[in-house]
Amino acid sequence: MSLRSTPIEAAGRGPVGRVSKATICVLSVLAMVAFAGNSLLCRIALKDTSIDAATFTTLRLTSGTAVLLLFARCRASGAVVQGDWMGALVLVTYAFAFSFAYEKLTAGTGALLLFGGAQAAMIGYGVWIGERFRGPQVLGIVIAIAGLVALLLPGLAAPPYGAAILMIGSGLAWGTYSLLGRSRGDPIATNAGYFIRALPIAVVVSLAWSDYFSIDTIGALCAAASGAVTSGVGYIIWYTVVREITATSASTMQLSVPAITAIAGGVLLAEPLSLRLIVSSIATLGGIGLFLFSMRR
Repeated sequence: MSLRSTPIEAAGRGPVGRVSKATICVLSVLAMVAFAGNSLLCRIALKDTSIDAATFTTLRLTSGTAVLLLFARCRASGAVVQGDWMGALVLVTYAFAFSFAYEKLTAGTGALLLFGGAQAAMIGYGVWIGERFRGPQVLGIVIAIAGLVALLLPGLAAPPYGAAILMIGSGLAWGTYSLLGRSRGDPIATNAGYFIRALPIAVVVSLAWSDYFSIDTIGALCAAASGAVTSGVGYIIWYTVVREITATSASTMQLSVPAITAIAGGVLLAEPLSLRLIVSSIATLGGIGLFLFSMRR
């Protein structure tokens, strides 16, 4: 069966109208904040604690699995586990590449590369299945990308080549993970299925990396919070959103995450907040707003 005949294509053709616009907006904001939180928690753990990247990732997936299974089992009806091994493999690729890249990248640079890769995957898929843009949508994408460039490129040292490649690969995997989730009817059971299948793969990778094993309390807590809250709960919210919008809308929405990450880094991690940062963030979020408000319903 070719990719063009899979359920992903049907899900990618446009919104299905089951959730109100207001609800989509609120859930979208929560999901973007959760994604920014993943970058911040990972960067804090790998920079300021002794936990290693493989252990961080395995603990993140373990806590995410526990929370997702709890949500799935507490419901009155519906399957506990769905998903498949393809989604699990993509999830593991995203998670490990993300953590190892953040050993060398700053939070803002990592977020730019991550969601740049995700954007490329999702917009590329949208173009491939024939999504068409109107003038205001194209303008919104251009403004949002210009805002990101102005925000993150000037004044930042070029990232290490290997770490940059890892994070772009992580972004491509994340974009694919989002698209796979669009073909499933139950975001809780789907994510639970992906996570529980990903866990044994993560354990094998961690065992292969056991010579570098290191852990402390703060690092473990960061990993647990990343898995349970910003990943587990965050992915449920995100999958609810992406089932209601087009692939390119989802991609453009994620452009806000590097801006949110940089602002949060300034507030929470004492990273400098400049006028350029503020103006660039407004441009990025404004471009996203223009795109979303001009979406064809």
